[in-house]
Amino acid sequence: MKTKEIFFQKAVETIIFNKHLRPIATKQLDNYVFNKFSKDSGFATYDERMIRYQFYSAILNIAEKNLEKGYYSKAGMKKMIHSLTGNKFVMKSDDKIGNIQIEYKLKYGEYPPGFIVLSPSQRCNLQCTGCYAGSTNQTVSTLPYSVVDRIIGDVHDVFGRKFVVISGGEPFMYKSDDKTLLDIFEKYNDVFFLVYTNGTLITPSIAQRLSELGNVTPAISIEGYEQETDERRGKGVYNKIMKAMENLKKAGVPFGISVTATSKNYELLLNEEFYDYYFEQLGASYMWQFQLMPIGRGKETFDLVVSPEKRVELYNVWKKVLIEKKYPIADFWNSGIISNGCIAYGRYNGYIYIDWNGNITPCVFVPYYVDNIYNLYKEDKNLGDAVQSQFMKNGRKWQHDHEKTRKNHLMPCSIRDHYKNFRENILTDDTKPEDKQAAQALKDSIYFQTMVKYDEELTKLTKNIEDPKYSDLFHEMET
Repeated sequence: MKTKEIFFQKAVETIIFNKHLRPIATKQLDNYVFNKFSKDSGFATYDERMIRYQFYSAILNIAEKNLEKGYYSKAGMKKMIHSLTGNKFVMKSDDKIGNIQIEYKLKYGEYPPGFIVLSPSQRCNLQCTGCYAGSTNQTVSTLPYSVVDRIIGDVHDVFGRKFVVISGGEPFMYKSDDKTLLDIFEKYNDVFFLVYTNGTLITPSIAQRLSELGNVTPAISIEGYEQETDERRGKGVYNKIMKAMENLKKAGVPFGISVTATSKNYELLLNEEFYDYYFEQLGASYMWQFQLMPIGRGKETFDLVVSPEKRVELYNVWKKVLIEKKYPIADFWNSGIISNGCIAYGRYNGYIYIDWNGNITPCVFVPYYVDNIYNLYKEDKNLGDAVQSQFMKNGRKWQHDHEKTRKNHLMPCSIRDHYKNFRENILTDDTKPEDKQAAQALKDSIYFQTMVKYDEELTKLTKNIEDPKYSDLFHEMET
């Protein structure tokens, strides 16, 4: 085991298990992360790497606070830190996993994706307005347990990865062959799972089970506060979410918040008190923000989209809260600088998405596919083969060109921020739409024009924005 890996593991163990030395170990680990990013090579500038450092530093900051409050079980915390950082900072000692990734590269010419997002079932106990899953209790699609098992096995044994995101529908409603996702979590106990959930089904017993497993973190969806959440998700849902959070804290399970920015709630997201409430009062460990992806021509859908001007305001608030308050928040559009841009299309350390019908798309927000998991498995293929379609390759080529030419990090999304290019240079003739709305979007000239106009307006607002210079701040940290 290398010296830097030994240091990293010892620092993590000290933070978790030694309350008296925790502040010192946290500071040492923070400095280690800072030095790692400050010396990193590649296309990123120093200032861009420092923003990435700020995100990981914020994770450490909140983890230390919630450990002090007793919100984490020690086993869960140790797994979470290793899963969230892992090969970002140290070489893993698991030679088998490393060899799998090398074998993948030898076969396909590039390293495997970092994870997948899987929606095993469309079934849900809520009927949220505008939900992309659009489930009903009468007509739902669910992947058989054997298929879910094989998919996770591909991530572990074909990609050589140990991180999976579960979405839905409502994941805690999944059931097939008398098995639930808890059986998957238990079987793949060396894989870390992030589960997007409405939170209403996280009872004390479920929270305790997640604590015992130690490899799951729920990301609970909210729209703002009680009024905004209940307006979209149903009366009384917010109070159920509050109970779920209490159950998780008592069981010691780290949880996060998931929120979609719309024209109805963006003002809340511009207020720093919103972030204070969820991180300081309720004990969240992280927050994911999303920009609404309009699919379909409907005026009501486009009316919910945050305007280009407000999106820039949200970017400025995100940056300020991340740096000054050290809250680990990532907006999957405005925070593209953290991830080196778009992470879809099965790129290295990126991901692919598999829905409840088995369709394999580049991203949750790109509702088009070439391959289907059922067909792949019938042909004795695996997820690695799905990443090799021309559709996926076109997306990865665009990502590489976009990053290499230092394009706008405030417009990282291949479809949401570069729709014209997506249609002309990424989409292929054999690509199929996921649903009727996605099919209609390809034929609708008004939809095309509206998307392109939005991108043009956003380009004008962001092309000359310079990321802040942190030279003085980081010089103080070094000294």
